[in-house]
Amino acid sequence: MIKNALVIGGGIGGLAAASALAQAGVAVTLVEQTPGISEVGAGIQVSPNGLAVLRALGLEQALDRSGAVQAQAVLLEDYRAGDPVARLDLARLKDQRYLFVHRADVVALLLRAAKQANVSIELGRRAVTVTPAALSVVKFADGGEARAELVVCADGLHSVGRAAITGHSDATFTGQVAWRALVPASNPAPQATVTMGPGRHIVSYPLRDGSLTNIVAVQERDQWAEEGWHIEDDPNNLRAAFSDFGGPVAQVLRQVERANLWGLFRHPVAEKWVRQGAVLLGDAAHPTLPFLAQGANLALEDAWMLARVVKSGRELEHYERLRKPRAAKVVAAASGNAWKYHLHPGPLRRAAHLALSLGSTLAPGRMMGQFNWIYGYDVTKEVI
Repeated sequence: MIKNALVIGGGIGGLAAASALAQAGVAVTLVEQTPGISEVGAGIQVSPNGLAVLRALGLEQALDRSGAVQAQAVLLEDYRAGDPVARLDLARLKDQRYLFVHRADVVALLLRAAKQANVSIELGRRAVTVTPAALSVVKFADGGEARAELVVCADGLHSVGRAAITGHSDATFTGQVAWRALVPASNPAPQATVTMGPGRHIVSYPLRDGSLTNIVAVQERDQWAEEGWHIEDDPNNLRAAFSDFGGPVAQVLRQVERANLWGLFRHPVAEKWVRQGAVLLGDAAHPTLPFLAQGANLALEDAWMLARVVKSGRELEHYERLRKPRAAKVVAAASGNAWKYHLHPGPLRRAAHLALSLGSTLAPGRMMGQFNWIYGYDVTKEVI
């Protein structure tokens, strides 16, 4: 069995991998390029498949205490006045919970768990190269280097390990950009609201016991924006892009004081996830568009499976064999999902909205059943 590991990246995937590996008996060092591990200004949706991993790591109760909101429904509404189109009842996810959580709260819990598992954490260390080998080598911007039997590249979209493990791959601009923002709220309904307009949509949901509303607003356009979550934009640009949106979401947009903008790019799932003693995890292996809210959940699944494979003594390639087909299927589904929210006025939009309305009213179980393959999967019960 592998005795030591170096994890690159202090996000959700990296911290979960570090904790899971340490709990499996591996001596783990985690390196993060920023001076402190923190995530601010964003919500995430922890669906049942991701929550299964946090539960297995012993973090579910702490997550509840952090102000996680248990989602009851997804409401689809029209952009003009907020008229409801369809309602998906999340209570139909039998014995499963779907949570809205501030990303910073998940990171804080995972960081605490990693420290409790005796993970050594080194901040301000930017990895610049990874050389896969029986004892893989990581070199840092400060001139130092480290060696480990297992190097886990959980360093996101622009992973330094991805090029070494699978080679370079080009990303394609999707013709869509997204803003994200947080605004104060007062006990909003525990649901995600998808406001659908021509070439645009807004997803909003509550965080931290309903004291905040998280907004993700997506617009189709020719002019691309830089890829990355931390690029600030003038909130008036967001409001201008959705100036014809009415109903409750219009009031939410008026409250935005700070917004971030990023371009949405389609990246291929890595052809190869493992090379000798180095592996890819999370966005480094399978960046996904946000239209199924599965990025963090897939990273949690990866982390648990990698630790299981290491503990079993199986070859690392087994991790790739178990994870790649599911990740590729989720990424493909997310890539094909946005158009449903962006239909322009006309017969197709009317027919689609009518079908959604009738489906949620007459066959609500079937409407939710289409997501069973995502939400009903429990990686902690996977036979390896």
